[in-house]
Amino acid sequence: MLMISPRMASGMQEKQYSPSLLSFFIYNPKFGPREGEEEKKILFYHPCDVEKNEKIRNVGLCEAIVQFTRTFCPTKPAKSLHTQKNRQFFHEPEENFWMVMVVRNPMVEKPNKDGKPPTIEYQEEEILDSVYGAVLQQCYSMYKLFNGTFIRTFEAGGVELLTQKLEKFFYRYIQTLHLQSCDLLDVFGGISFFPLDKMTYLKIQSFVNRVEESLSLVKYTAFLYNDQLIWSGLEQDDMRILYKYLTTSLFPRHTEPELAGRDSPLRPEVTGNLLHYGRFLTGPANLKDPDTKFRFPRIFVNTDNSYEELHLIVYKAMSAAVCFMINASVELTREFCEQLDALVGPQLTLLASDICEQYNINRRISGPEKEPQFKFIYFNHMNLAEKSTIHMRKTASVSLTSVHPDLMKILGDINSDFARVDADEEIIVKAMTDYWVVGKKSDQRELYVILNQKNANLIEVNEEVKRLCATQFNNIFFLD
Repeated sequence: MLMISPRMASGMQEKQYSPSLLSFFIYNPKFGPREGEEEKKILFYHPCDVEKNEKIRNVGLCEAIVQFTRTFCPTKPAKSLHTQKNRQFFHEPEENFWMVMVVRNPMVEKPNKDGKPPTIEYQEEEILDSVYGAVLQQCYSMYKLFNGTFIRTFEAGGVELLTQKLEKFFYRYIQTLHLQSCDLLDVFGGISFFPLDKMTYLKIQSFVNRVEESLSLVKYTAFLYNDQLIWSGLEQDDMRILYKYLTTSLFPRHTEPELAGRDSPLRPEVTGNLLHYGRFLTGPANLKDPDTKFRFPRIFVNTDNSYEELHLIVYKAMSAAVCFMINASVELTREFCEQLDALVGPQLTLLASDICEQYNINRRISGPEKEPQFKFIYFNHMNLAEKSTIHMRKTASVSLTSVHPDLMKILGDINSDFARVDADEEIIVKAMTDYWVVGKKSDQRELYVILNQKNANLIEVNEEVKRLCATQFNNIFFLD
């Protein structure tokens, strides 16, 4: 496998460019079926300053590609189109509504002698369809979480309302798409669960039950600690996209006050013998302010069945956060928010302390963490649980990984191979560096391991991964 690094050439350095977003648009071919009405098909187009005829031409080309590929397989239209300079991704989330994302391929600019313009080399094989196809699907899922389906909006207010909502949402959302940070975790779209002992888990379950009983308006609850999920009453697919919003958008925006630590809270209030650290992350910034607004973001869940519109209340105390979801037809008042604050704040503060204490005890018992000889990504398709020791930090804007991008590309390639077959499988790859990459798929679970063992052979690598499965993933993998 080729490792790419900047080299010196004629006293000048090569420049490497990451993949970047060229355009993003949404159209419906049924909205402008006749000649001269083509512009009516376009519901959203980024960048907006593109000339009208170019927009029409680009949308028309996508329509032609989709229709052409349908002649070969009517049930499975085109997912992507590869060219030397870019790659186009197509997604039809609802009938006749098409989303298209055009990504410029990564490239290397090589300087030339004698003042000639630099040579551009496009690395068209460095982009993975599975990763960017998943990013496009996430765009729709995130839009649907806050706006509901395209067709419901169209039925409620026609094309005008739909284009307004699309422009309002995607104008901001596209700015958060950092395509150079996308990798295998985007394909999984999984949830990181917080490890807890049974007693503490029962305390949290009891807390959720008490709050739902006292505040009968609450329909669903989700409980997180340290950006990891502990409890959720939502359906899996709804929770997965809400979890992504919380951990990559909402929580990062509110980290600064938390950095002050428990000794200097924003609002210490004595409740009995307990300091009350609770605060709203959505909704009222300050309950004592007479001018404060009691508006909460709205989300849409169960859109395939009951199509529920809900208020999203996110309330946090120290490292614990709780999401309360309430039917959107109910008007939330100052009295309700004060009642929730008084009830949840002290209990959540106490729970956060308990979880922190228990977590620290467990870490002391298990002993100091040694730097392992391996790094791994684990994903379970049944409960969407994911765990990565490769990612030091993963948000919408940054992905700090502890391995080279070329190794991440190998992980993505192995995952694409796994997706083609239903059977359990194992793949071992030797990279040109000292690294071995192992992928195991068994019973809806996937494990990817990167080992740095210079002189190891295939048998030794296999034995090492078996030892890892026996210690870290006991009772999960059954492959010999």
